[in-house]
Amino acid sequence: MTRPVILVRHALATGAALAVLGSQPLHAQSMSYESVDGESAPSEKSGSRGGVSLRGAGGGARTTIKPYIEATQNVLYELSPGDDVLTYSTIAAGVDVALNGRRTQGAVSVRYERRIAQGNRVADGDTLSGLARVKHDLIPRTLSIEAGALAARTSVERSGAASLNPLANGDAVSQVYSLYAGPAVSTHVGDVALAGSYMLGYTKVQQKDALQFAPGQSRTDIFDDSIAQSAQISAGIAPGTVLPVGITATGSFYQEDISNLDQRVRDMRAGVQVTYPVTMDIALVGAVGYEDVEVSARDAVRAANGDPVVGADGRYVTDKSRARQLAYETDGLTWDAGVMWRPSRRTALSAFVGRRYDSTTYYGSFSYNPNERSSLSVSVYDNVSGFGGQVSRALRDLPTDFQVNRDPFNGQISGCAIGSESGGCVNNALSSVASSVFRARGVNATYSRQIGRMQAGIGAGYIRRKYIARQDSVLGAANGQVDESFYVDAGLNGPIDRRSSFGVSAYAAWFQSGASSLGDVTTVGVNAAYFRNLTDRLVATAAVGLDAVNRKVIEDEVIASGLVGLRYSF
Repeated sequence: MTRPVILVRHALATGAALAVLGSQPLHAQSMSYESVDGESAPSEKSGSRGGVSLRGAGGGARTTIKPYIEATQNVLYELSPGDDVLTYSTIAAGVDVALNGRRTQGAVSVRYERRIAQGNRVADGDTLSGLARVKHDLIPRTLSIEAGALAARTSVERSGAASLNPLANGDAVSQVYSLYAGPAVSTHVGDVALAGSYMLGYTKVQQKDALQFAPGQSRTDIFDDSIAQSAQISAGIAPGTVLPVGITATGSFYQEDISNLDQRVRDMRAGVQVTYPVTMDIALVGAVGYEDVEVSARDAVRAANGDPVVGADGRYVTDKSRARQLAYETDGLTWDAGVMWRPSRRTALSAFVGRRYDSTTYYGSFSYNPNERSSLSVSVYDNVSGFGGQVSRALRDLPTDFQVNRDPFNGQISGCAIGSESGGCVNNALSSVASSVFRARGVNATYSRQIGRMQAGIGAGYIRRKYIARQDSVLGAANGQVDESFYVDAGLNGPIDRRSSFGVSAYAAWFQSGASSLGDVTTVGVNAAYFRNLTDRLVATAAVGLDAVNRKVIEDEVIASGLVGLRYSF
């Protein structure tokens, strides 16, 4: 009965996580500074001159630090609606860190870029972008602490839709920052397995025009900032220890406080889960519990004529004189039923159906890694939160050994990160920056494969947001509205010879507004890049790209891009 016990313990952990978090997909992009002989470029090799590697007692590389500076010359050719040619230069500095110690695992990629305009249509600007995910074991296999952070530049539409990595000539641009940290504990008292965790996160959107006026719909209030916290605790016994079935008692708490109109999401749950191992590979899981979910908010200050007051920051002024009012409330019994299938360490399936949020819910995941060269993953999720909560969840799903991919034209993160065995994306979480709380239901599927010395990947995602707000508040027009976002991303990169390599990628994203089809947005693009190792430290880059944005109310925007640049790694 050893193997079913292992399967069930994995099932309980996965089921509890899926009830709270939504998994995200991995992604392949084109910008890579790897050499073409199948190994890392000289600046990325352990112990090489480009970068610093610190070795542990075991003799293997534990920490790799790779700082760099970069300069590029860029040209944009506007094919539609005009025919302008725009140019600008950039200088950038960044560092990539890989942590692979006995107690510490993680990755950090941070980049600062200064854009220098060479015409009136392109503005000067500074951008900080990066991704980080680190886990440290304070007490091995018992107590750990983890943290993550994100900085990204996005383009915001009037409907609240957002897309990563906007072109330099865009003026509707926001900067998104998010970070989280917290401890986790796992231990045993006799036959009883105990586990608990607590996470605290903060998310901020910097947007100069916080109230957007979209044709054919009400004003869209752009998210400002929020603090999200979550805690989980569980105690259980595995099948075959005390009883033929496994029994686990769980409890969870989630709260997000959003600055826009003092919105608050509070989600508390408690339940008992029973797991029955049918065979060595399959277990049936059933659970009953209790939930108490509330969404509340204040209204905006009203002028004498009843119009909401807008502050100097472009956002509604919250009326602090009135108590917070409920916008949504549900409590009562919940249930879940599902199956866990784990025929090997390389294949795992979990599928659940149940009753949550006073309606039917579905969630689960599937992963398949037949060998070291390919990986398939599918995830389905369902939760209630604000924008900040979605971003925090996406960050927590990233692997700790990821390699970040960046757009060749602005150095921004692609939104996805790939690790040695898994990957994650924040694309769905960032696809709308509207301030209202919403219920999110989504699915992601990704596949990556190493073809000879080349790496290919494709990912697709979908998220459906149903917004929640008081009908009598300034956000009342959003209550019950549903918007949907889709994205597809594909990439291929690999060597050409011992000193040069290439990367190509293509993407498409669709946003469908629930307020009006006039708010719908479609973005598509493709780019190709060539990298040449001039020395062990110096890499030359050349890239071309084509991006298009389709909106219902204005002409399509089509822009061709090109760049040449140099990167020096220390």
